[in-house]
Amino acid sequence: MDKIAFLPRLQRERDKFEIFLNQIGFTRQMTMTGVWENLSVKDLLADVLSREQFIADRLSEIQHGESYSPCITNTTLGKFQETFGYPDYESPLLDKENLNHLVIYKYKNIGVDDIIEQELGAYTNIISALEKLTQGQCLDHDLFHRVAEHTYKPYHRMIIKINRWLETISSETK
Repeated sequence: MDKIAFLPRLQRERDKFEIFLNQIGFTRQMTMTGVWENLSVKDLLADVLSREQFIADRLSEIQHGESYSPCITNTTLGKFQETFGYPDYESPLLDKENLNHLVIYKYKNIGVDDIIEQELGAYTNIISALEKLTQGQCLDHDLFHRVAEHTYKPYHRMIIKINRWLETISSETK
């Protein structure tokens, strides 16, 4: 894969995600619990935000010549989350697909509009950083795979969970 092919794919996946979220509509529906366990669409969006912020920060580190190593002990994992406000999603100690309830809790009292604004900012930072990085840097740091893991793969998981929930509440109202 190369940047010329990856960036449009990333944007297409993003467009699908945004169209899907716009179809959900009202803020009330975004905050209803039960989408997955006791979580709302807003909670799932906070998880997406944290994953995008994670990769945006790693891309910034690459731009500035800093190195990142995944946490390999629970102590460093805890310190990482304290420092950054989100888990080290690339640590082998974490299941990449599990939601982090500390992240969800962090955003509990933040409004949907604020979460959306922050999430859009993180996504914009990802695009901006990718555009500045060379093809060689992208390949050296396996960025096409890593960015996908923290952007459109979580979008897909979120859409699946929300669609199941929407089907459930639709069948309950019939």
